[in-house]
Amino acid sequence: MRGPWLTSVFGVILLVGITVLFVTGLLSYAAYNPNLPGNDRTPDKGWLGFYLFSWPTSPYWLYRLTQGVHVTLGVVLIPVLLGKLWSVIPKLFSWPPVRSPGHALDRLSLMFLVGGALFEFVTGILNIQLHYIFPGSFYTLHFYGAWVFIGAFIVHITFRIPTMLKALRSRRLRGVLRTPAALTETEPADDTGLVTPNPAPPTMSRRGALGLVGAGSLALLIVTAGQSIGGSLRRTALLAPHGRDPGTGPNGFQINKTAAHVGIRARDIGPEWRLVVRGGDRELRFTRGQVLALPQHTAALPIACVEGWSTDDQDWTGVRLADLAALVGLGADPPGVFVESAQRGGSFNSTHLRDNQVRDPRSLLALRVNGSDLSPDHGYPARIIVPANPGVHNTKWVTRLTFGTVAGTS
Repeated sequence: MRGPWLTSVFGVILLVGITVLFVTGLLSYAAYNPNLPGNDRTPDKGWLGFYLFSWPTSPYWLYRLTQGVHVTLGVVLIPVLLGKLWSVIPKLFSWPPVRSPGHALDRLSLMFLVGGALFEFVTGILNIQLHYIFPGSFYTLHFYGAWVFIGAFIVHITFRIPTMLKALRSRRLRGVLRTPAALTETEPADDTGLVTPNPAPPTMSRRGALGLVGAGSLALLIVTAGQSIGGSLRRTALLAPHGRDPGTGPNGFQINKTAAHVGIRARDIGPEWRLVVRGGDRELRFTRGQVLALPQHTAALPIACVEGWSTDDQDWTGVRLADLAALVGLGADPPGVFVESAQRGGSFNSTHLRDNQVRDPRSLLALRVNGSDLSPDHGYPARIIVPANPGVHNTKWVTRLTFGTVAGTS
């Protein structure tokens, strides 16, 4: 079965799929508002961040869509990637390994291409399943790895497009899908080095190979997509991290980390808890009862996380961030805010939000969800909820809000 045609079919699918993966990955990075101090996990990005923009709050489901597509498509493409590697693997080990300076450059680009693809897919899958076994930050490794891979990918596609188009025109897909294993013949020998010179009798047709890869991708779609789509399909998300049963009741929806996991103690969220709100040289302190006495508003918003899972819309009730800014004299045109948490474990115990996020009337310091108090695992006594915001920046167990002009907030 090996030959330019089968390799080119897998290549076309990956060309489209990886392009979408790269674009949605860039959008995921932009959603973290990495130009804000403290938000960036890749401080040396330099010109690689040329495209960054202020992440919007509308539509409120934007991050849920882009990250859901990114993660689901990444999982679905795994069988296609493996099929493509299988179709070219003899060429990867051809001898002699280097025949000329030009061939050496080609082999070097292939090393970055294959190595980069395996690195990105493996680290992505590990992150989805919350297996943080990386020698450093996932965000940094995945970000730089993506740029190395896409550079090699562009070089590879540029030189292979003519060969790919010629191979695809050599036979019609409809004809291939009608050809059984008994009638499967080797492609004519050419200079690609992909055609087997001494083929054994066929045990599978090309349509069988395409069907096998397609069935694998379909199976992965079925057991993955539900964690992003939600509703009744959530039950099909067998590969979702932390299982599929977050409990029942008003707080019965997905979380990433429990209060105990990040070091929240009873006294951190007990009666002695205080919320500090600061703007300029003005500072106010509130008990939870006093925060509850402020004007309350409700917004129906999901939580969407970098791992690809998201909740259905939940009814969050609390105080608008813009109203809290007004209490410290910043009501006319509130700036961004620095949010601090009682969380001890992990690296996301604080975050910066942009001014457009503070001004959105759906951006809340939430105290209740679905008509009940937040559970400790969902951020009791108070948490941030902002439309289209990555879940990790919807900080839980909030203790301090500092409004003010910081670099990059406007």
